[in-house]
Amino acid sequence: MSPMRKETGTIQIIAALLVGCMAVPVFSETGVAADGPAINCEGLAGVGFPGSTIVIEKAEAVPDAPAGTVQVRPGDPQTVGAAIPSYCRAQGAIDRRSGADGKPYAIGFAIALPDRWNGRFLFQGGGGLNGSIRPPLGAQAAGEIPALARGFAVMSTDSGHQGAVFDASFMADQEAALNFAQASVGKVTAAAKTIIGRYYGRPPERSYFVGCSTGGREGMIASQRYPGEFDGIVAGAPAMRTGRSNLGLAWANHQFTQIAPKGESGKPEPARAFSPSERKLITDAVVAACDANDGLKDGMIFNMRECRFDPAVLACSGARTDACLAPAQVSALTKAFAGPRNSRGAPAYSAFPWDSGIAAENVPIPGILTTGARSPVGPAVFETINVDEIEDRVDGDGMQRLQSTANWTNLNSFFGHGGKLLFYHGVSDPWFSALDTIDYYERMAANSGGVEKVRASSSRAYLVPGMGHCASGAATLDRFDLLQAVVDWVEQGKAPDAVIATGPAFPGRSRPICAYPQHAAYKGQGDPEDAASFECRD
Repeated sequence: MSPMRKETGTIQIIAALLVGCMAVPVFSETGVAADGPAINCEGLAGVGFPGSTIVIEKAEAVPDAPAGTVQVRPGDPQTVGAAIPSYCRAQGAIDRRSGADGKPYAIGFAIALPDRWNGRFLFQGGGGLNGSIRPPLGAQAAGEIPALARGFAVMSTDSGHQGAVFDASFMADQEAALNFAQASVGKVTAAAKTIIGRYYGRPPERSYFVGCSTGGREGMIASQRYPGEFDGIVAGAPAMRTGRSNLGLAWANHQFTQIAPKGESGKPEPARAFSPSERKLITDAVVAACDANDGLKDGMIFNMRECRFDPAVLACSGARTDACLAPAQVSALTKAFAGPRNSRGAPAYSAFPWDSGIAAENVPIPGILTTGARSPVGPAVFETINVDEIEDRVDGDGMQRLQSTANWTNLNSFFGHGGKLLFYHGVSDPWFSALDTIDYYERMAANSGGVEKVRASSSRAYLVPGMGHCASGAATLDRFDLLQAVVDWVEQGKAPDAVIATGPAFPGRSRPICAYPQHAAYKGQGDPEDAASFECRD
């Protein structure tokens, strides 16, 4: 492992105070602590942290778990495909207090401290509005082997409140709202490094962050607000402009509502704006128009930038049939994907890209046509819409403005110490447009010398064809290891031109997911199911 980067600020001081009087274990060249933890796992619950509000309420040793026996999260049938070696699991809180509303608040956390530690720390990002502590595994964007199974110490958090995944009631409390927006990222990072330093007798040599959706936004906050604390960050489908993305969904939902049949309640049902056969018709037409642009017709659109699909090709020229769409349907489809514009003609949110998964069904988060562009929060039907009014309300909302601080593009301190930042986004994401992430990436790159310079030295972005929000999709390869990619870039200087992706939608198939603006293209020969038969092209 590369030499340890010096920790900065408060975290460095705290770690030095806690570790100074301890016997530091001998580490092997791979970073694994040869002497094991410095203290007993169960005893960690009784350890005090002077000058800190960290309280560890429970600590227990967790034995080895065979592959396929550990759930990614409670209630989710998905299990980890790798064995999890023994570790110490500690749970506790930071800043326990009574809120202005009289309710109890704290930043809850869980940390997994492996018996065979590799010297690295991973902050596991959250999702939705957080509100619960997810198992600290580090499984996101890690392929088949989560970070904990590799020897990372992994921390997860509820970001400062308890509640259902989209329960926004905590925002009535100022500090809870600030913690969710950004402050918990810094507080949890400091706590994690302090606990790691006490448990192992030394601070982590390298620190990483991986998250998607809200976790992707938190990863961006880490790079922008805490530039000295992380070496590598992976930010997936970042929920960085939720007010604007909800406006984009409201706009699309409104277009579909105008043509949707009414249900028993008398209200339009935008999810029925297109019948199942019409959704297939649209998807097939998109694939027919854009699939071959990467050199191979395989049901996947890798060359998204050259996709020139026009819904007008589906308009009925005469009588309405099952092989065409009514003019009103074509108009609604065109407007919905083009994105909203205000009265000045300026885009109020990014367009949604045409892709093979826009009508995906039987997946955790269905495609935008299948849901009728329903937002995870907010009304289900927009019969009327005023883009200017919503835009003004979003821009004037203090909480939305706080969350939108993730749009900061000056990362010269983070990049300056060698920090690496990887983005990824499913092109068929029905909640956040992949084009919005690319817009940020290009603006950030422009602030750091341009896309080519940033690609060479600091940051890359990956668009995943057919993938929905963070994972899954009816026509995608959604298993890829960006965690190892960012580790290799940080510690070995190996810039990731592409990562290899597989997935259950196409058994036996693999493809390279290339760093933007390149895309995977078939070489013209070789097994079309094998990633080795593809290359990254501009």
